[in-house]
Amino acid sequence: MKPDGNPITPAGMAALRARYDHLLGTERPQIVEIVSWAAGNGDRSENGDYLYGRKRMREIDRELTFLARRMKAARVIDPHGAQDRSRVLFGATVEIADEDDNRRVLTLVGDDEQDAGKGLIGWSAPIARALRGSRLGDLRRVHLPGGEKEWEVVAISYPEAPHA
Repeated sequence: MKPDGNPITPAGMAALRARYDHLLGTERPQIVEIVSWAAGNGDRSENGDYLYGRKRMREIDRELTFLARRMKAARVIDPHGAQDRSRVLFGATVEIADEDDNRRVLTLVGDDEQDAGKGLIGWSAPIARALRGSRLGDLRRVHLPGGEKEWEVVAISYPEAPHA
């Protein structure tokens, strides 16, 4: 039921790759140019462009290292190929309702692509762990920081295969 490694959707991997490529191909070269120009201006100890540029370059290098590690550890899982569409598995879009019939629509995605504001819930989040493997009509109890809450699974869907 749990994907091995660090699961990620193809769209999530593309977003990581795009961020990596942007940092490496656009932002870093611009900062290198600024730092080189600022270094040529003399005293570096009070040169704001030089100091900021060096700081920003370190931040970019740290983020590039982080992204490279995440992409290497990632296992791309295409949810449209899910075999058992009657259960909540990686990539499923799930509609849940609480006891007051307040409904939420969530999509279970990789932890690197989660965005709660858009309804994208990371695979290892408490609500995602509680929903894994559930079927239509199942009640799932979720332990949240604010207390325990029970949700009923009212709909399960998966993305359709892209048309060629």
